[in-house]
Amino acid sequence: MEKIKSLIRLQESLAKLPSVGKKSAERMAFAMLEMSDDDLNEFSEAIKELKEKIHFCPICGNITEDEECEICKDESRDRTTLMVVSNPKDVIAFENAEGYNGLYHVLGGTISISKGKGIEDLNIDSLLKRVSEGEIKEIILATNPTIDGETTALYLAKLLENKGVNITRLAYGLPMGGNLDYADALTLAKAIEGRRKI
Repeated sequence: MEKIKSLIRLQESLAKLPSVGKKSAERMAFAMLEMSDDDLNEFSEAIKELKEKIHFCPICGNITEDEECEICKDESRDRTTLMVVSNPKDVIAFENAEGYNGLYHVLGGTISISKGKGIEDLNIDSLLKRVSEGEIKEIILATNPTIDGETTALYLAKLLENKGVNITRLAYGLPMGGNLDYADALTLAKAIEGRRKI
């Protein structure tokens, strides 16, 4: 069968997305062929606007279409608490949970030897600047409980230990509705470490 270059190009582009394999990319490309011109134009315009309009907030590193993100601009938030996260997706997760009302600082990743990402690649200088301004009283280190996330959290804890702020780490352990006999050893150990008085 004749190779249709534009279809192959689209499939290869779609396959670059996370969790999209060759077959999924093929299904998506054929689905787009069946879309109306209006829907397809809307889809391509949304992709184009993604890079044109979205940028990183100069204060916290979160994504925004405005000069500063809405969280940094919101005066009703607790400006003495700063949660340090790896990526903008983490901010969205905490905001959806609706249990935190402080500010954020987005590192733009974690220290990762395997990915070639070092300290200099992270948004750490602006974190130190924010801390030096003196308004922040607590920093919550909320990186993922992975080797890279733990390495980053330990590095930041050491870096910030003499800055006059209270440094905390998210508690990790058992999910709500989970069964103890299904939990792995590390999860159980973290649950014991993170226990609190009731």
